[in-house]
Amino acid sequence: MSESPAAPGAIIVISSHVVRGAVGNRAAVFALETLGHRVWALPTVILPWHPGHGPSTRVIMPDADFRSIIDDLIRAPWIGEVRAVLSGYMGSPAQAAGVARLVAALRERNPDLFYACDPIIGDAGGLYVPVEIATAIRELLMPLATLATPNRFELSWLAGAALETNADLLEAAVDLGPSRVLVTSAIPMMSGGTGNLYLSGRHALLAEHRLIDSPPNGTGDLLSAVFLARLLEGLPEERALQMATASVYEIIARSRKRDADELTLEQDASSLATPMAMVQMRRLLHPSQARKK
Repeated sequence: MSESPAAPGAIIVISSHVVRGAVGNRAAVFALETLGHRVWALPTVILPWHPGHGPSTRVIMPDADFRSIIDDLIRAPWIGEVRAVLSGYMGSPAQAAGVARLVAALRERNPDLFYACDPIIGDAGGLYVPVEIATAIRELLMPLATLATPNRFELSWLAGAALETNADLLEAAVDLGPSRVLVTSAIPMMSGGTGNLYLSGRHALLAEHRLIDSPPNGTGDLLSAVFLARLLEGLPEERALQMATASVYEIIARSRKRDADELTLEQDASSLATPMAMVQMRRLLHPSQARKK
């Protein structure tokens, strides 16, 4: 179990679904439910496995059907239960528009609705979604997000600039729009490490750990979900970041030790609830302070 019971309320998770593996909704739903949260899950695309394992059938939820499901959710008798939305991989620009419409409708009922947007559009190799989808995420979803969780490439694309230092990342995070931004694959300060860089109105933090080669897919999906869960529990931001980073690092390490080609979440629920891995936490100069100098 988590350190404290999750507050009542449901989280709608909208992302990809794989039959085999632990990416997209499969990772996020498991993590959130393990930490005591009720989840409503809506798939955007369905695949038998992650595309990194090779070609496979890809079923995109038709835009008209997706729109109808969003309509159903907006008028569902239980919609008042929802306290947060987490979106990830989008299969079309219309899906991004549907998520935006859902978040806007939920905010009319509950101005405190927490919306976490994981802009899954690419990595160091470039965009792996059509530019129309990436643009829809930037223009429709980023302005609504309470929290965005891009990787370094995604933040660079969204910002339209090369980001060579953590100071660059922090400046881009300020300009992105959401009041909280968590950047994965940030620039490490420790040799042989990697980090998660977090910016909010009060904090500029770097959570670092040792880099593990060839990690299974799904680590970004998992981190977004665990960090969201910890924030919704009411943990201080620094503690939430430390625990979420430790959980994901520990699960990556254990999955690699088993030589697994997917995250072994089902064997590592304890790493979600009570992570033991060491994470180096650093407090960085906040952009607002840097601008005063």
